Amino acid sequence: MPHSVSLINTIAAGLGLALVFGFLAAKLRLPALVGYLLAGVIIGPFTPGFVADAGIAAQLAEIGVMLLMFGVGLHFSLDDLLAVRKIALPGALAQIAVATLLGGGLAMWWGWSPGAALVFGLALSVASTVVLLRALESLGILDSFTGRIAIGWLVVEDLAMVLVLVLMPPLAGTLGGHNAQAAPADPLWQTLGLTLLQVGGFVALMLVVGRRVFPWILWQVTRTGSRELFTLCVVAAAVSIAFASAALFGVSFALGAFFAGMVMRESEFSHRAAQESLPLRDAFAVLFFVSVGMLFDPSVLIERPLQVLAVVLVIVLGKSIAACALVLVFRYPLGTALTVSASLAQIGEFSFILAGLGVSLGLLPVEGQSLVLAGALISIATNPLWFSLITPMQKWLHAHSSFARGLESRDDPLAELPMTTEAKYLSRQVVLVGYGRVGRRIAQELDAHDIPYVVAEQNRELVEKLREAGTPAVWGDAADPAVLIQAHIARARVLVVATPDAMNVRQMMETARTLNPTIQTVIRSHNEHEARLLTQETSATVFLGEHELAQAMARDVVQRAVAMAVPA
Repeated sequence: MPHSVSLINTIAAGLGLALVFGFLAAKLRLPALVGYLLAGVIIGPFTPGFVADAGIAAQLAEIGVMLLMFGVGLHFSLDDLLAVRKIALPGALAQIAVATLLGGGLAMWWGWSPGAALVFGLALSVASTVVLLRALESLGILDSFTGRIAIGWLVVEDLAMVLVLVLMPPLAGTLGGHNAQAAPADPLWQTLGLTLLQVGGFVALMLVVGRRVFPWILWQVTRTGSRELFTLCVVAAAVSIAFASAALFGVSFALGAFFAGMVMRESEFSHRAAQESLPLRDAFAVLFFVSVGMLFDPSVLIERPLQVLAVVLVIVLGKSIAACALVLVFRYPLGTALTVSASLAQIGEFSFILAGLGVSLGLLPVEGQSLVLAGALISIATNPLWFSLITPMQKWLHAHSSFARGLESRDDPLAELPMTTEAKYLSRQVVLVGYGRVGRRIAQELDAHDIPYVVAEQNRELVEKLREAGTPAVWGDAADPAVLIQAHIARARVLVVATPDAMNVRQMMETARTLNPTIQTVIRSHNEHEARLLTQETSATVFLGEHELAQAMARDVVQRAVAMAVPA
């Protein structure tokens, strides 16, 4: 077959087989991504028959990562990132250290060199952002506080891996690698300082200049009225900024695209940009999973089954237990800890890059790369299972473990309103669940009309700030009846659910109606079908973003038209 059409062959074979096996996986009640991975194995170089171009597939997968991270940035503001920094930064770094020690210890037990053990442990320590995002989207918790913690955690991991990738070549000789000629003449501290300066310069440039320039460009393109140009602008911004960030500042494509989305979020057309790029993101995300499958050599399962099992246990159990313990240390609920643990129970794109670089530098044996790929394939395929076990596991732990029940006890000072809270806030008040962008605006209106309210929020730092400002606030998940009880829901007149997480709304409603049958309820929703169901099932007032925007615009248009029709 002509080499000139290898791109077409790769796309056709990858998407075609992914459709077939994804459909079969869905019919068997398995995650569709299992089918995508299997499609990659079939067209990979380690199985007989047609072999797709692995290089092209990897580049297509990189585009998918860029578009996906760009979409995350469109929904993830700098404020969201800063809001979880106190748990994401120390948590991610500590979890990387624990996972590296576990993987490195395993490699040392097998008789590998210290350099190989270090690279192997680092490769097992970093999770796949792409896999995490697909899981959070499927569960509908991408915009929840728990979802923001998981995303912020992985952003910190990605930043740490950027430094690792830069430091590996100059350290190769010291760690026992044979690629000494790749080491720069500059001392290590100078290389590290330059890397930090480059990454810091990129972040500063994007947040200071990009937040003004790129939304302005998007506005200018929107004024042309061309939908094609708008879509082109969005995709070009995602890919071009990602490429420029890697070429000029040395950061990864994924991080470059993520920050591109964050600065684009300042535009009023960010929601439309996310919608326009969605089909491309989905298609290229499928190619990412196919490319992962192509790297996998099934023979490693037969030749080294015990080593593969040990690697999978480090990824699925070792990392998850460490992450769960770290989240609990920061006094977050057991449900949040289990969700973050499931989020990290896999490895992905950075693991492949680290393993490949380790082999090229003579640090990691080839068998180490095969084990990393095997661990990635198995952990990615089983990751949806761990998410599905979160709720049953939480219930089982509550029923059988006094320690787990103790973790959920309300002995935290932020979980209870202070005794000094004025009585006016605890009678006929509004209970406001969520103090994000929407909740904050609702609170401002309530303040303007001198209406008392109590905030229920999962972000501990935010609750601390609210209390310092004199606003009654209680920390915890409002799906837990104890949180609404502490907010004095029994004496409230209105319950407002301002969070985008619609999964636990029914539990909040049930608790509120049980304790206060006459309470009025107002709910925020992003999904038209979900909004309709909530209205039918709960008789609540449900506000749908697009619907309310259309109504407000329609009222304004009608008022203007009527005013112009009236003779002066």
